[in-house]
Amino acid sequence: MTRKTKQAPSRSHEEATIESLRKSPKFAAAYLNDVLAEGDEQELLIALRRVADAFGGVPKLASKAKLNATTLYRTLSPKGNPELRSMNSMLRAMGLRLAVHPIVKPA
Repeated sequence: MTRKTKQAPSRSHEEATIESLRKSPKFAAAYLNDVLAEGDEQELLIALRRVADAFGGVPKLASKAKLNATTLYRTLSPKGNPELRSMNSMLRAMGLRLAVHPIVKPA
């Protein structure tokens, strides 16, 4: 008689990241700030897509931000180039905002 062992459910890094972003707007803000500080435009678009997924997906986010869903999909695509107005609307719909901070250089 063979005994089956139960395996703990696994999830991808992507799923775990999106769940963490969904649970904590503060984490989402810190995540985007880190990408803005250290990443490039491509990494920012990936991060914005993850945060959009965490906040209900592009259709829900587009509706809340009063943006066209097709345009938002295009904006967040790998070749996207979000306009400041669209980015502000999208972030506001997620309860976030852009901010500017001075760069602190080590002594």
